Amino acid sequence: MFSERFKRSVVITDHARQRMIAREISEALLHDIIETGEMRYNSEIQIWIATQYADRTDNLLCVAAVLESTLVIKTVMHHFSWGSGE
Repeated sequence: MFSERFKRSVVITDHARQRMIAREISEALLHDIIETGEMRYNSEIQIWIATQYADRTDNLLCVAAVLESTLVIKTVMHHFSWGSGE
């Protein structure tokens, strides 16, 4: 998989793949989250990318990733919250 948004290849960790299966998130859906979701930095290289989907009841879906020479997907979360007040 390649991200046009980040101009990098995407690497999905085994942990993230396990979470994708458990949360019924396909590679196509993961790619859509990466390309279109709201992004926030957790540190200089760690990012969160999240978006909602009307047909899912487990919103907000979020990808935790690291920006290296590739975009490394560390995990995929559901029922995510940006924090207090959101």
